[in-house]
Amino acid sequence: MTDSKNINNPVGQGGGQRKRQSRAERQNNGPHRNLDRRGAAEQKAELVRKMREKARAAEEAAQTDDGSAQS
Repeated sequence: MTDSKNINNPVGQGGGQRKRQSRAERQNNGPHRNLDRRGAAEQKAELVRKMREKARAAEEAAQTDDGSAQS
């Protein structure tokens, strides 16, 4: 009788042709995902920094416009 077919024991694949995956890797929680998360966090931090700089520049421009209009 053949063994059950699952990711770690695929029928017809033979032994050792596929890397055994841990439960975390099967749930897409492997070490590669940590790198993806770190990269995404860095991108988000960069985007937030740029948005804050733009907002600060716009605020300063509005203040200088107000200051010149009042005098």
